[in-house]
Amino acid sequence: MNKLLSLALGAACSVGCGGAWAQTPAANPMPDGSRDMYVGLGAVSAPRYEGAGSRKVSALPVLQVQWSSGFFVSGMSAGLHLGVSPTFEFGPLLAVLPGRDESGSGTGLDGIGPNAVAGLTSGPLDKSAMLMRGGQLTGIAEIGARLQGGVFANYYLTPQWRLTGSALYGSGREHDGARLQLGVQRLAASLGERHHVALSAGLTLANRNDNQTYFGVTALEASRSRFAQYAAGGGLRDAHLGLRWNWTWTPSWLLTTNVQAERLLGSAKDSPLVERPTNVTVSTAIGYRF
Repeated sequence: MNKLLSLALGAACSVGCGGAWAQTPAANPMPDGSRDMYVGLGAVSAPRYEGAGSRKVSALPVLQVQWSSGFFVSGMSAGLHLGVSPTFEFGPLLAVLPGRDESGSGTGLDGIGPNAVAGLTSGPLDKSAMLMRGGQLTGIAEIGARLQGGVFANYYLTPQWRLTGSALYGSGREHDGARLQLGVQRLAASLGERHHVALSAGLTLANRNDNQTYFGVTALEASRSRFAQYAAGGGLRDAHLGLRWNWTWTPSWLLTTNVQAERLLGSAKDSPLVERPTNVTVSTAIGYRF
């Protein structure tokens, strides 16, 4: 049943629902050839993009699979447990970072969207009309979804507390962005027979290429949008807190609710794209265990 407590949610949203706060499931020794799988569906309320002042509600797919070989899929990430120690987990990690279009919504893979080449709306733009469209990124180049690759490592201070870390490369407009995530998690806090709570906190560091893509404004974008030109630098990107509550109805069914608060830091916080540096994402979903 401990696997229920590390259930991860995957969502096609433009904020950190799966990318920024990706949490690798704990290694779970299983008989050879076996697998453990959860699927489900719910909803998520999140900022339109990181730093947006407006919100959107989207459908939320749920997926987590672990195989006895150590392979796992957790939301929009996948990896392989290589560690054999009960206190140290590590291995390779892949993660999909959703794209962002002018409305702040996620886009498809590179080359799929109608503005994927230019990244800008076609035709003349009425700048006075753009000034009225808060919460949107009219005139800012679209960003396609990115496949990031790297490694993860987790160290258990106790069976309930673990330090987490991951380093991923491949974000950014030219696929040359890098992110380092460090955190701490409290797993499997029981509130009765059917209720469990997990807590998490962490920091994200990003290089200049990553921050410039998501928070910078080029001279061309400034001429076509309501935003001033801005060059973002590297360093601390955000700090985040998370609370997950799992309500287990039966051995196969559960309701999982997740609240994530993020505070942008450094040059990301100072970006003219940022309307609200502190934001909260709330999601809830029903999951079924196979």
